[in-house]
Amino acid sequence: MKLASAVAVLLALLSACKQPPPAAKKQESGPLKVPVAQVRMKQVQRVVESVGTLYPHDEVLISAEIEGKVDQVNVDLGDRVAAGQVLVHVSDEEQRYILAQNEAQLRMSLERLGLKNEADRVTDVRETPEVRRSRAELFEAEQRHKRVKELVEQGISPKTEMDQATARLQALQASYDQTVNQTRNLAQEVERFKAIVDLQRKKLRDTSVRAPFAAQVKDRQVTVGLYVRPNTPLLTLVKTDPIRLRLDVPERMAPWIREGQIAEIGVEAFQDRKFQGKVSRISPTVDQSKRTFVVEALIANPSGALKAGSYARARVPTDKSERIMVVPNTAVNYVLGSNKAYVVQSGLIEARDVKLGDRFETEVEIVQGLAEGDTVATGQLGRLDTGSRVQTGEAEAPPAKKDQRAAAE
Repeated sequence: MKLASAVAVLLALLSACKQPPPAAKKQESGPLKVPVAQVRMKQVQRVVESVGTLYPHDEVLISAEIEGKVDQVNVDLGDRVAAGQVLVHVSDEEQRYILAQNEAQLRMSLERLGLKNEADRVTDVRETPEVRRSRAELFEAEQRHKRVKELVEQGISPKTEMDQATARLQALQASYDQTVNQTRNLAQEVERFKAIVDLQRKKLRDTSVRAPFAAQVKDRQVTVGLYVRPNTPLLTLVKTDPIRLRLDVPERMAPWIREGQIAEIGVEAFQDRKFQGKVSRISPTVDQSKRTFVVEALIANPSGALKAGSYARARVPTDKSERIMVVPNTAVNYVLGSNKAYVVQSGLIEARDVKLGDRFETEVEIVQGLAEGDTVATGQLGRLDTGSRVQTGEAEAPPAKKDQRAAAE
């Protein structure tokens, strides 16, 4: 009897040990305490934010225009050059000899036409020396023919003299016509020689390779002693003041962007410094694969601090002002490929898919999924789902400083 009583007492004690304490059971079944915030509306001025790459304003590959051996290289990598500065010189000895020969041929042709210098032109072929001489001979033959004809008609001279005078007149007439034609051809020949001389003078000038604009040397491919031919690469020049920034902007922002807007630019190399640029060009087409269009801004770069090829981030304030719906950044949770917000209604959670717009420092724009005045959880989001019981804490106050801009990613 005593043994049975002892067993019953032992079983009672074991059953009591397995039951959780009342306080613990109450904590598990109670609602989760979460902070909340109100979905609110606010007025913002849109700002286009984008990333892009810096490009030189101009870039040119300088090539040789004539054949010869390089005897001077005056610049190297990184050097600044002025417009018209001689960069490379090719030996000009052969070109000078050819020019002297061409100028001598030109002078001979000018003298035959009675011209003194290259600027003179033949205005009347009949006034050239050769034509005047031929015309004088023809005139003398015409007068002799006239006198012989009168003597023959009077019976003083024989008819054979008339025949000789007529033949001489015809010969000199043909000679005169030939001289006129030859003189015209010689005048054309003079023009041809002038063109040859001008071309040779250009070739002589081309032995000095000059900078087409103020720039810096990006690359040097030539050394003294190198034998070059036309189109042989010599140097690459880049102009980086101003420097270009090309941005990819989403197509939905096309109405916000216009030429002349000021852009604030930051680069990784100067994290504590901002540069200012101005929108100079806007692409008329949209890239169908990325659904973006190109915007180009020009940035003053007199010191050369900004390097072409660098990555840059730009902010372009616009005139676009809108009233939008926002929630704190902490009210949105990214779950399985979608953004979710957790609306609190009568102590229960309703998880909703939301579509986000622009992001601000502490808030994010809600395009779809919530309504103004909704209460959303801003903490413990990883433990919430539709149907979760919650106890709301103090609502988060909106930021004291009113945002005046929106950023586009």
